[in-house]
Amino acid sequence: MSNVDGARVDSYGGRVPGAIQSVERAVAVLRLLATGPRPLSLGEVAGSLGLPKATTHGLLATLVAVGFVEHDRTTGHYSLDGGLHRVDSHRTDGNVLRSLSMNWADSLAAHAGEAVHVGMLVGRCVEVVHHVFRPDDTPQRLQTGLRLPVHATALGKVLLAAHPALVGVLGGDAPEAFTTRTLTGPADLVRTVAEVRARGFAVAVGEHEPDRADVAAPVRDAGGLVVGAVGLTGAVDRLCDGRGVVRARYAEQVVECARNVSAELAG
Repeated sequence: MSNVDGARVDSYGGRVPGAIQSVERAVAVLRLLATGPRPLSLGEVAGSLGLPKATTHGLLATLVAVGFVEHDRTTGHYSLDGGLHRVDSHRTDGNVLRSLSMNWADSLAAHAGEAVHVGMLVGRCVEVVHHVFRPDDTPQRLQTGLRLPVHATALGKVLLAAHPALVGVLGGDAPEAFTTRTLTGPADLVRTVAEVRARGFAVAVGEHEPDRADVAAPVRDAGGLVVGAVGLTGAVDRLCDGRGVVRARYAEQVVECARNVSAELAG
């Protein structure tokens, strides 16, 4: 095996194909269906993976045709074939995500001047797998291992947007109101998830702690499945403008950081 112009070549002189994107995406669909407590609609699958509906429909139709996915013609929803729930056993390890995100998270903290969290979904919480301190001399406590509510933090909203089945479950359980701004109603959660998918990042201002704001973006694997999130967190008066809106430059920096971590993970 040798390399020619950066591409691998076998002993017969033929190029060895790299990863096939359609296969990666199909695997991401299977893993997504395996994580949810209920079947998902075409729109929910497409929104979670950040794919066009036409592309997603083609993937689902193929998976139905080969018997990996079941399609309920009455509801239009999709679910895993009963024997395929084992695909959920492959999850991105928190240590791997932490390792791949460290340099990018450090750079984000340095440029933004705020603390950075990298998190993963654990049950109905977000577990912080990596924490970069705000680059100043103020006393700070390491938050790696901390579990945060999915409905009241930007990290959590990103992960909710990627796991639509969890939105209904959470809304039905009347999630805790940490402040007067915490979103607890099912309709509010559904609306927020749609907004996160549309703009590619999430914000939370005074929803978990009244004086804290955060902004986060999704980290995706090679198939587009959201496996974690990276975000900035800091005082409302620093991250937000006079209207209480997170400043655009912070959102842009977070989205760029998440894209870089995703590229590392896909590579």
